[in-house]
Amino acid sequence: MPFGCLALRDGRSYSSPTDITDKYEIGQVLKAKEFCELCLAKERQTDKVYVCKKFLKKDGKKVRKAAKNEIMILKLVNHPNILQLIDAFETRKEFYIIQELATGGDVFDWILDQGNYTERDASNVIRQVLEAVAYLHSLNIVHRNLKLENLMYYTENNHNKVVLRDFYLSKFENGSITEPCGTPEYLAPEVVARHRYGRPVDCWAVGVIMYILLSGNPPFYDETEEENTDLHNRIIFCRIVAGEFEFDSPYWDDISPAAKELVCRLMEVDPMLRITAQDALWHEWIAGNGASEKNLKEGVCAQFEKNFAKAKWRVRALPSSLRQLSFHFFTEPRCVMEHLAENSHGRTESDGSPHDDALLSLFGSLWGSTETSALFITGRKKKARKTIVTCEPDSLLP
Repeated sequence: MPFGCLALRDGRSYSSPTDITDKYEIGQVLKAKEFCELCLAKERQTDKVYVCKKFLKKDGKKVRKAAKNEIMILKLVNHPNILQLIDAFETRKEFYIIQELATGGDVFDWILDQGNYTERDASNVIRQVLEAVAYLHSLNIVHRNLKLENLMYYTENNHNKVVLRDFYLSKFENGSITEPCGTPEYLAPEVVARHRYGRPVDCWAVGVIMYILLSGNPPFYDETEEENTDLHNRIIFCRIVAGEFEFDSPYWDDISPAAKELVCRLMEVDPMLRITAQDALWHEWIAGNGASEKNLKEGVCAQFEKNFAKAKWRVRALPSSLRQLSFHFFTEPRCVMEHLAENSHGRTESDGSPHDDALLSLFGSLWGSTETSALFITGRKKKARKTIVTCEPDSLLP
């Protein structure tokens, strides 16, 4: 096959922009994303409208790699909750990806527009995300960038179908993965700690999404309102590695025990103990009657608007690798630990629990010093620990 060609579902090969424009009418750029530009593409023969991602090769190796990776993954997947690949093109200057067009808008925007929003609505979203993730995991694919912004409703008139998008960071789990990547607030502890990782990182991210859908708040945040992005991220990373999240009042007062239990199972620090996507689909909050029908609209939307308006954790630059972003976090942890200790309101010393021992081991392997690790643990909030241990035992799996 000649340079710059991609053969896809119709069996044809495309090697120049002329071939692309012969088949599609490409519209103006609608949005610029991290690696690509988004525009609409109308198929000339059928008048069907799709979304087109345009990757410019001149933007660098990471962009070229992202485009090739997304094309490779999308060619292999076929699931109702994943935006399907329609066509792909490579020219000497660009990559083009043509996909189904989801017209229902972001899940976030849909919630804000609703008059009534319940746990059952959130459960319906999480169920479909878990079904897509379980499917990907059955193919040994790790998405690696699951987040609320990557969830959309398929059509405007039918808000029952949620679809997952953006696979440029996805990777096959052929052995353990080591490269840290993703969106900071959704990263699993093992990614932050630069341990080898795999499919469980996606389940952690689903837990973060679920937490946000039920409370309107991110589970990990910098309560000091630190404006420095790098220090803010370092503080977030420390809380992630510790699994330091809370079911704050009043936001969680009306949330069902089943919902809290599933959040804890998905956001288990130890990836070996973390619930799988397939097992989570059997959970009472997903498959049973554990989800409450109480209207959460007022409280959740107020927090949504507050947190998204601050935009500290949503619109920050999202690099494909955290090596540069988190350099000081990995090399100068003591200043972060001291910062956390100064702003903690709980215990002043480690209680020697197995949970603390595990954290000591994790931080010790990350920074090569149990002394620094202990400093972090002594600064942790006591009630964050309570959040973890008060979760009800699992009695929901078959």
